Amino acid sequence: MSVTEQRPRRERKEQEEQWVPRTKLGMLVNNGKITSMKEIYENGYRIQEAGIIKKLLPGIKTEVIDVGIVQKQTTNGEYTRFKALVAAGDENGWLGIGQGKSKQMRIAIEKATNAAYLAVSPVKLGCGSWECRCDQPHSVPFKVRGRGGSVTIEIIPGPRGLGLVAGGNIRNLLKLAGLKDVWTKSKGATNTMTSTSKAVLNCLRQTFSQG
Repeated sequence: MSVTEQRPRRERKEQEEQWVPRTKLGMLVNNGKITSMKEIYENGYRIQEAGIIKKLLPGIKTEVIDVGIVQKQTTNGEYTRFKALVAAGDENGWLGIGQGKSKQMRIAIEKATNAAYLAVSPVKLGCGSWECRCDQPHSVPFKVRGRGGSVTIEIIPGPRGLGLVAGGNIRNLLKLAGLKDVWTKSKGATNTMTSTSKAVLNCLRQTFSQG
């Protein structure tokens, strides 16, 4: 295929990715009148567009946490859909988790990704470790505990250099939130990622509600 044949396809892709705000908040962000997520959070604005998150947190990353199949028996036969769980975080104090369902896996992941962007909330970073006592935002400021379904997770401040002492999926969520050094304790069926991710998110939200 020639270069001239490839170029229109690349241009169409760029047009599809361009964000066009549809809400008042989106227009304020796009026009530069609101320049930070902190400003949105402190004023209690409701985020209805994923483009707002991408604009204010340009370093945000997404990760597919879990993908499964949901089957339902109907009068017309078996009805099958895909269910996806996606986390979004900037590795610097912001994390969101979203779910999506669809007949196609790709669309389910896209829905979950969009939901994760819209659910992004702040995580208060700090150093609550008595072994460390530095002023760097590398851990949680104090011990927090959260629950999701049958899963209970406790996050304990750790000294610098410790790393993330946690299971694989939990470690990935903590990394996306921006944590670098913590201990974790967990109870329940942590292989159920829907409950586990909710427990982690509940933990991290308490860094603000209790702080």
